[in-house]
Amino acid sequence: MVPRANALGLLRKDDQILLEEQKGVHSKGIGYFYRPIGGTIELGERSYETLIREYKEELDVEIAIKRYIHCLENIYEINGRIGHEITQIYEVEFKDELLYKKDTFQVVEGSRITQAKWISLGDIESLILYPNGLQELIKQIM
Repeated sequence: MVPRANALGLLRKDDQILLEEQKGVHSKGIGYFYRPIGGTIELGERSYETLIREYKEELDVEIAIKRYIHCLENIYEINGRIGHEITQIYEVEFKDELLYKKDTFQVVEGSRITQAKWISLGDIESLILYPNGLQELIKQIM
């Protein structure tokens, strides 16, 4: 395996952040875990372009990039296999202000359907949040 480059967009509403809720095997065990919306950077694609594409593909919404935040490098192990991600983190916003009134969003990625929901910034400490290091970064910047 080789490192995977991806991009994630932090989308904030007051004291909440939009996170996708997933359930399954992860580097800390089995169960629920959370991550911002985003995905793998395609060859020839800028990381901010990845976010615009991923939000459109997964949530069917349009976003604007507010600012670049940070790069996180995440090396982890799941079921004895090493994974390595290099993640570009951005702050993003909805282009349509009415979307901030929605409580949840259906996240469609191929045949997999999950849900994204607003999580209080105060509650993220008790969640399993990926990539590793994101909780600390959010505490510093939000």
